[in-house]
Formats: sequence, structure tokens, C-alpha cells
Amino acid sequence: MGFGTYGRTGEAGIAAMLVALETGYRHLDTAQDYGTEKEVGHAVQRSGLDRGEIFITTKIATGNLGAGALLPSLRQSLDNLQTDRLDLTLIHWPSPDNAVPLPVYIEQLAEAHALGLTGLIGVSNFTIAMLDQARTILGDLPIANNQVELNPLLQNKKLASYCVKNGISVTCYLPIARGILGDVPVIAEIASRHGATPEQVALAFEFAKGYIAIPTSGQPERIRSNFLATKLVLSDDDIAAIEAIDRGQRVIDPAWGPDWD
Repeated sequence: MGFGTYGRTGEAGIAAMLVALETGYRHLDTAQDYGTEKEVGHAVQRSGLDRGEIFITTKIATGNLGAGALLPSLRQSLDNLQTDRLDLTLIHWPSPDNAVPLPVYIEQLAEAHALGLTGLIGVSNFTIAMLDQARTILGDLPIANNQVELNPLLQNKKLASYCVKNGISVTCYLPIARGILGDVPVIAEIASRHGATPEQVALAFEFAKGYIAIPTSGQPERIRSNFLATKLVLSDDDIAAIEAIDRGQRVIDPAWGPDWD
């Protein structure tokens, strides 16, 4: 269970992150494009927790993928986060329209790892073909993670299965589908039966599949409620019922994005 920091800006954002850390979240997910790296750094400092207790992920913006650009941008991220090492660094999106060839930024990501700037490396919004290409470039250096839009309405089964088969962990963004799951009868029925919220059911489903999920909220009660999904155990029948409602309903789909699997 991670806490997403998109939109969590300023003092209100820091306050939300502190609630998350007090609740038990130990994974904060940010990105250069979110403009929340400084808030994450402040929240970690104010939390009273040791840096080693908190797993921090950031993502390299598409504008920093060109030759010679990635490492300086990552060092700036480290300064923003008030840390000397990321736990996980991802390529946020493949270069739009392949303006920067994939090897250019994957090789820089590998260099960041070799320099000790990040413990793990990974990608986001990568297709199977892109993952294959990146894995060939990286050789023995593993891709630790692929962060993709995934929730009960967009289960991304082909891509997720590929990742699991090849030892690439899957992180779900928009894991609670922006709060619309209560309108899905199957989800509402399972939630009612378990005395849970629809969001908790979605997150428990993702955890049951072995995925990482990074919901976010600015509301303390919702932050705490989402975390309780870690205690919710769905039955095999529940999981099968949720698997059957996949609509392929993608929300984040820029015109310049990849050709999805």
C-alpha cells in the first residue's frame, strides 16, 4: 500500500502525507511532473520516522529524457526530497511520439542506478513491446516495476500477466477509479457483504492479485479508510466476480501515449 501524492501540494498536501504516515503507509509515490517532491521531503522530515522506514518513488518527466538530461533532473529531485538516494525511480511515460529514442533514457536510468542515486529502477505506462526492448538494453539489471492505470474497470490483464511472469512488480495508479466504483453493482454488493467501502474492495482485489496500489486523498478519514483495505480478505468467488466486470475503461489516455496492449 502506497500513498499517491498527485495533487497533494502545499501545506495541505504535507498534512495529508503526515496523516498517511501516521496511519501506517510507508510508501510515498511522487513524480517530477506532480510538483510534490518538496512536500514529500518535508513530510518525511516532519514525520519523525527514519528515512529508511519510508519507501520513496519518483518518476522522470518526459522533458528530462533527452541525452544528458536525466541525471541532472534526478539530482534535483533528490534535493527536493531532501534525500541522497531514491528507493525507486521510474520513467513516467515513454517519450511522446518516440521523440527521444527509448535506449537514450533507459541507458541513463541504468547509469543512475550504477551511480547509487536510486536503489531500484522501473518504468510507467510501458507496453509489453517497450518492456521487452528495455529489458534487452538493461541485461542483468532488472526492471523492478511498471506503474500503470489499473483498477476493477481497467484490469490490464495482458500487460499485468506479462509483468508478473517476468518478475516485474505492478503498481496500480487510479486504483479506486476516482471514486465511481460504488455505482458498479458487483462492487457495491461485495462491499455491503464485507461491511467495507467500494474503494476498500478495489484495493483488496489489487492486493489479492499481488499488485501495489497508490490511492490518494486529501481527507484524513478517507486516507485512513483506504488503508484498512490491507486487512480485507476477499474470497475466491469475490475475486472471480470482480475479474468478470473488466470494461477496459481507461481514463488516462493522451493522444501522444503508447499503443496500449
